[in-house]
Amino acid sequence: MVEQRRSMTRGRTKVLIVSLAFMGLGHIVFLKQYLKGILLALIELGMILFSPRIVEALYHLITLGTPKPDLPIRQRDNSVFMLIDGVMMLAVLGLYLAVYAITVRSALRTWDESRTPGRMHRNKNPFNELLNKAFPLLGLSPAVLLILFFVVVPLVFSVLVAFTNYSTPDHIPPNNTVDWVGVQNFVAMFGGEKSWTGALGRVALWTAVWAALATATCYLGGTLLAVVLHESKIKVIPFFRTVFILPYAVPAVVSMLVWQNLLNGSFGTVNRTLMALHILKEGAVIPWLSNQWLAKFTCVLVNFWAGVPYFMLLVTGTLTAIPQDIYEASSIDGANSFQRFFKITLPLVLYQTMPLIIMSFTFNINNFGAIFFLTGGAPIVADTTTTSAAGTDILVTWIYKLTITLMDYKYASVLAVMIFIVLAPFAIFNFRRTKSFKEGRV
Repeated sequence: MVEQRRSMTRGRTKVLIVSLAFMGLGHIVFLKQYLKGILLALIELGMILFSPRIVEALYHLITLGTPKPDLPIRQRDNSVFMLIDGVMMLAVLGLYLAVYAITVRSALRTWDESRTPGRMHRNKNPFNELLNKAFPLLGLSPAVLLILFFVVVPLVFSVLVAFTNYSTPDHIPPNNTVDWVGVQNFVAMFGGEKSWTGALGRVALWTAVWAALATATCYLGGTLLAVVLHESKIKVIPFFRTVFILPYAVPAVVSMLVWQNLLNGSFGTVNRTLMALHILKEGAVIPWLSNQWLAKFTCVLVNFWAGVPYFMLLVTGTLTAIPQDIYEASSIDGANSFQRFFKITLPLVLYQTMPLIIMSFTFNINNFGAIFFLTGGAPIVADTTTTSAAGTDILVTWIYKLTITLMDYKYASVLAVMIFIVLAPFAIFNFRRTKSFKEGRV
């Protein structure tokens, strides 16, 4: 018995060594799965033939090219293309290693099954394992490839840009090359350069305040509106619901641009109307969008107008699911309308909509349209000329300006990494609370 176990262990070790030596070789030599082994060996041969291209791309990823000012622009090294190619080759190499590991595990599993008493080693049908055990992997492979090359690769590229000096005017390919600078950009943004650090603190603080106020005001307004319409007994409730939904039905870009014109300090309809009503003196204006603090208040107010219908719809659906027996029992106990709202309605609604509140908060952190199409980030403040960060800019609009206006991709990438680090925990928290995730756990 002991000798048999030692023999099985030695045989398993041989399978492991041979499978690691060359992809598919263990299937051919020990498992007699010739077709599968040949297909895997062809993958290995393909990677060997492709290896010079991988080595070249990885070398260019490390160097990012060399300056060649004597050559025409089209013949010079393009550091950005080299960076993208290097990241893609890393993805290909990682995918290949993952497939290699799967094949080794498959060989070991097949060997163990063939030596297990009471189980027959089925080699007569070479497609048996493909149709049964490997089918889930084959079915998921297209989605994995799409996610790898259209999601992971761009994300890694964006992160790596934060560790380079990719910016105008001296490091824009193909006229000039890009160089690795390590954490220099992070040091400059987080204390190395006063103007950038001050702008980052100001914009990050306003982004957090903006997201909190935009979420809280819209949620509370939508909840109150839904409760009032739900408990009202008048017959024209559907009409009011339709009217309140209209701001949500109109595209946000159109709404923000219309409000931008309405609140214009010089010729906006709002100021003109206030003058016509003699609330404002002739020639006096309210700087809705040109005063820093008033512009921030205006952003929250207009977002409240546009976002309340969304939460009204969500809360209305939640209210219909609350059993009426609870309200009838509370009425018998002598509870008034306010007590029923704060003791019954609000706790139940909060329990059902808390994940949506968190999602709305993360959305408002990146709510580009509500800020950019209303104020454009204006008004200008002291460090705007250097950093392009204006008075109402949030992080995402600042990133847009850095890439489009200043072409300062290095600092834009630093901000993008910072946003990801902040938002990733919220996304993971929401995902882990979903019913599909909980039911899918083993």
